[in-house]
Amino acid sequence: MPDSFDYIIIGGGLAGLQLALRFAEDPYFNNKQFAIIDPSDKTENDKTWCFWEKGKGNWESIIYKSWESGRFLTSSKYLKFQLEPYKYKMIRSEDFYSLAKDRLQSLNNFHFIKDSISEIYETTMIAHGAKQYQATHFFDSRINSSYLKDKKSSLLYQHFKGWIIETDSNIFDPDQFTMMDYRLKHNNSTSFTYMLPLSRTKALIEFTFFTPYLTEESVYDEMLMSYIKEYLGVDQFHISETEIGVIPMTDFPFHKDNTPSITKIGTAGSWVKGSTGYSFKHTEKKTAKIVANIKAGKEPSYELLNSRFRWYDAIFLDVLTRNNEMGEEIFSKFYSKNTTKNILKYLDEETSLSEDLKIMFSLFDVEFIKSFFRKGM
Repeated sequence: MPDSFDYIIIGGGLAGLQLALRFAEDPYFNNKQFAIIDPSDKTENDKTWCFWEKGKGNWESIIYKSWESGRFLTSSKYLKFQLEPYKYKMIRSEDFYSLAKDRLQSLNNFHFIKDSISEIYETTMIAHGAKQYQATHFFDSRINSSYLKDKKSSLLYQHFKGWIIETDSNIFDPDQFTMMDYRLKHNNSTSFTYMLPLSRTKALIEFTFFTPYLTEESVYDEMLMSYIKEYLGVDQFHISETEIGVIPMTDFPFHKDNTPSITKIGTAGSWVKGSTGYSFKHTEKKTAKIVANIKAGKEPSYELLNSRFRWYDAIFLDVLTRNNEMGEEIFSKFYSKNTTKNILKYLDEETSLSEDLKIMFSLFDVEFIKSFFRKGM
């Protein structure tokens, strides 16, 4: 195992492995040496990723389930929507890790190293055990924790706990997922239930918060139990898997830590969609752009982010940070006053300015005007 590489990727999660696969698929990098360094072996199913896309994509072999229709619910609304020409797709992290490692470990120029990195100095990186690694460029997924104290940025946490439950009777409609169900909320917060039916007797059910604070694990359990019993009418069920997570939703400029020799990736590079927490397809686009930039002789981080959409996200986050009780109202307008196609196109950051304005007007509220000026572009 060499200690010197052309490129080192710090972190073997979603961003690091998608980037490594991009490099591996391009013959331009066949003579380059890569290291992927992570303290974990990534063998467990620690996450579920969902995304929407048209037709078949790059991950069809590991799609666990997909849906062509969904629903959005509040105490006064029931909206059913068709996703055509999109599909909503689910991937289990263990399947993604396995696919990525199988592909990369078959190549002589990709090396997996189990280690934890403490510092990077120009072209030299030092692990916690004082071992040194050298590279021409580093792709770093470690998060700059200063966002927690930054008073200029808005910060919400998307935090959740989910159960995969199994029942004895046919309870679920496996052809329709629930994007948001606001009928059950915790106190006066933006909180909702998200449900992915996997069969008629099996579903992933998550209780999710978009809040400026975190909560005790017992709160998730209480809300999940209430939803299953009161809204699904299920008394007898078995919990086969549990998932818990926290995603920072912020307009903090993580990407400003990029340097000529270090490119921040994933959450650490501002790749997570600030207003939703979705990252899978955004990561796919960012990794493709990095590879194209390097081949064009540009810095890997060149034009990776869209400042217009970051501004939109900053406005949204500012509204919910200051008025967290407005979540149900905002998302209700979003889903009821716009077509599903335009919603998904907007969240993919592929809409035109005129299309953006239509969506903005559909959300109109005096609080958005205040945040518009607070978060001047």
